Amino acid sequence: MMMPPSIIDIEASGFGVGSYPIEVGYVTHHGKRWCSLITPCDDWQHWNSVAEQLHHISRDTLLAHGKSIETVTTQLNETFHNQVVYTDGWLQDFTWLNCLFEMAETTPHFKLEDLRTVLTPYQQSAWHKTKQSILNELDIHRHRASADAQVLQMTWLKTMQGEALACA
Repeated sequence: MMMPPSIIDIEASGFGVGSYPIEVGYVTHHGKRWCSLITPCDDWQHWNSVAEQLHHISRDTLLAHGKSIETVTTQLNETFHNQVVYTDGWLQDFTWLNCLFEMAETTPHFKLEDLRTVLTPYQQSAWHKTKQSILNELDIHRHRASADAQVLQMTWLKTMQGEALACA
């Protein structure tokens, strides 16, 4: 069986213009998980209460417990140097990663790709039902970056196993 893809997920202050990343989480292809809140830059002021209701992270929590953008970007570059990392929300996550790296005055040393590019037709057809099954099984109620990344990777693995069984 193929090695699962490394998955990244980003939570943000809101959606659209002015939003910025507030939490980054990932799971590597080896299964290592990492997550960090991000201290907002001074000019990052956009805040959407609907987004906060989804991720349950307050701006005060970010100010008290967030890591600097330099710390977060260094961690991402060290972990994923010269690799491809996948996301299920490429357009938004690409924008938020660019925002993060631009403010840190550095560039990503990895490539971000849409997770759909590595899904087979079988995986695509089984994806939503399998993902919901995993969410129910894990009883996850928090919408947080590393948990979301882990669920995506577990869904990839389970759909890949299902395809192998269907082809056997």
